[in-house]
Amino acid sequence: MSSNTPPPLSKGTRPRPPKPRLPLSAFSPPNTGTGESFPLPPSPTTTHPSSIIDANVIVASGSLDLSLWKGEAGSVLGSRADGIVLSLPGADLEKVVKQLASAELSVPVISLSVPFKLEDETQSFPSYLSAVPTSLSTVFNDSTPKGIASLRWALERGRPVDIDIQAAISDIVLESFEDIISNATAGLTKVPPIVLCTFLLSFDHRIDLTIFPLLANILPPPHDLELPIVKLMNHPTFLAFQSQVAALSLFPDVYVKFLPPSWDAPTPPTPSVEVAEITDTQQKKEWKRRIKMYLGPVMEAFGYQRIIFGSSPCPTSSGSSVARDWYEIARESLAELGVEQDFVDAVFHGNAKKVYGSNVGTNKDLD
Repeated sequence: MSSNTPPPLSKGTRPRPPKPRLPLSAFSPPNTGTGESFPLPPSPTTTHPSSIIDANVIVASGSLDLSLWKGEAGSVLGSRADGIVLSLPGADLEKVVKQLASAELSVPVISLSVPFKLEDETQSFPSYLSAVPTSLSTVFNDSTPKGIASLRWALERGRPVDIDIQAAISDIVLESFEDIISNATAGLTKVPPIVLCTFLLSFDHRIDLTIFPLLANILPPPHDLELPIVKLMNHPTFLAFQSQVAALSLFPDVYVKFLPPSWDAPTPPTPSVEVAEITDTQQKKEWKRRIKMYLGPVMEAFGYQRIIFGSSPCPTSSGSSVARDWYEIARESLAELGVEQDFVDAVFHGNAKKVYGSNVGTNKDLD
């Protein structure tokens, strides 16, 4: 582990940014009285990215078998798939690397996620991992000197680092996370991308955050589907989400993954056949309205250049999801906010290619 870790920066020095806000019109259908000189934009049901990189494919079995993902992806997502970021919990990575070298996969693995623990005394990056494109992943609970040194070691590898924030988000925890990022990146000539996947936040207006925190995604965050959307706009949890997203966006190398939410319900299905118009179910419409509520502040804070699509929910998610169903809801929610085609292409392909597609790394401290 690198021994030149700089002294910790003092906490509480980062100013709190203003909360980003979107007008109510962003979540409402367009005015149907549009004149002929102002043609309506393409229907969200027909707006697709030209190609897709799925940046969050988790194969729970730990084997290099992508048949389940391929089946879930279906024809629409599958035909556009240009690569995946693969996570194999508990797998023998040396064996996986050998299999990747010879396997003929239906979709390229642009990055293999390699886990490490912030609390470990020493870190190592085995030499066999240099044979394949890799990224690193870890879990954050609190900022400690050991954690700062470990994260700095990971960033010095020159590879993207995915972070799951598994601590109930509060001002104290957010300040602690800002502390570990600030200190781990201090003095680095170049900081590789840091991708936030999940964090803890109470989604139920009946639950005390200090008593019953829940793990969930950053985008969208956990949420109580019984809470009327009109009340959600001024609810303390939504206001806290806006503030937290704005604060995290101040780190220019931090990205956010757009993953299936943990809403105690499966992702509403969409017909797998690509047609011009699809009649949404009431449940799907409600999901999209709520997703857009959360997507708006993230778009304002991070911009479209730092949002990355992924199909697998976080491992502790309380809801199930099928890859093609989440893809349909995610892309329609994005398109219904009136964004350009370039925006859609970036979120579903370009940003992931930029972050994970060129992670050669520095090959420091190979074992």
